[in-house]
Amino acid sequence: MKISIVSPVYRAEKIIPLLVERIEKSVTKITSDYEIILVEDCGPDNSWEVIEQIAKDNKRVIGIKLSRNFGQHYAITAGLDHVSGNWIVVMDCDLQDQPEEIPGLYNKAKEGYDVVLAERHERQDTFLKRLSSSLFYKVLSYLTGVKQDRSVANFGIYSKKAIDAVCSMRESIRYFPTMVNWVGFKKTKVKVEHSSRYEGKTSYNLRKLLNLSLDIILAYSDKPVRLTVKAGVFISFLSIIAAIYTLILWISGSITVLGYTSLIISVWFLSGIIIITLGIVGLYIGKIFEGVKNRPIYVIAKEVNVENSTGKDNEN
Repeated sequence: MKISIVSPVYRAEKIIPLLVERIEKSVTKITSDYEIILVEDCGPDNSWEVIEQIAKDNKRVIGIKLSRNFGQHYAITAGLDHVSGNWIVVMDCDLQDQPEEIPGLYNKAKEGYDVVLAERHERQDTFLKRLSSSLFYKVLSYLTGVKQDRSVANFGIYSKKAIDAVCSMRESIRYFPTMVNWVGFKKTKVKVEHSSRYEGKTSYNLRKLLNLSLDIILAYSDKPVRLTVKAGVFISFLSIIAAIYTLILWISGSITVLGYTSLIISVWFLSGIIIITLGIVGLYIGKIFEGVKNRPIYVIAKEVNVENSTGKDNEN
């Protein structure tokens, strides 16, 4: 039984040695057959040089460097495409996901689950981070029509068949938790301790979270289009009522000349609705345009110890 640990790395040069050390201490309690796949997402620091050095001394560490900054979930995909373990752990590199929780996740998986998600309680984030995260998940839940659990992120242990199903999804917009939710399989949650960041600060601000939520909504939901249709029906209904009311006033002689103000307001209001509708449809068309290009999901610039892994390397 082999375990693969995948961690996307960004601006973590001071964290990586401790991350690998703690992962090894935890995983060796389960098995001596494991691999640690670190995917460096082309950060501005020396994270790749640190990964290279560790990988030279430790053949269980596999290093993958992307050619540019593709994003966290694209880096996760690159790592998953190289796994060879029977069970796969996905975790962030900032040590807020604690490696010491891996044995507990694995023990729960042995009860017959394909997906065991780490449920964080008492999150050790700043107030602004918690606020932006809460807003992100509320918007995402509403517009996708699927409840998104803000206590669950990427951290968890997954069976090989669950990960193979996720990797078979080659769409250009990647969001790992939603993809795991979509493929199904028997899943559960385990409460884990959430640690404060070991060093540095998160690269996700409110703007990035909102942009990410927009991408996910456009990729996995048609609810914005449905909402515009409902808005159009509602406005049409109000227009009919207003027209009947105006006609009654005209027949009764209360109106001799229709008001210029009401006409201008109606034109501007309906024009705004039309422009918004066209904009939403345009966003969907834009995402379709990105998808039909069939570009690689990610591009690898360098690899270390990849030949030690026997996992299938999907077309990226």
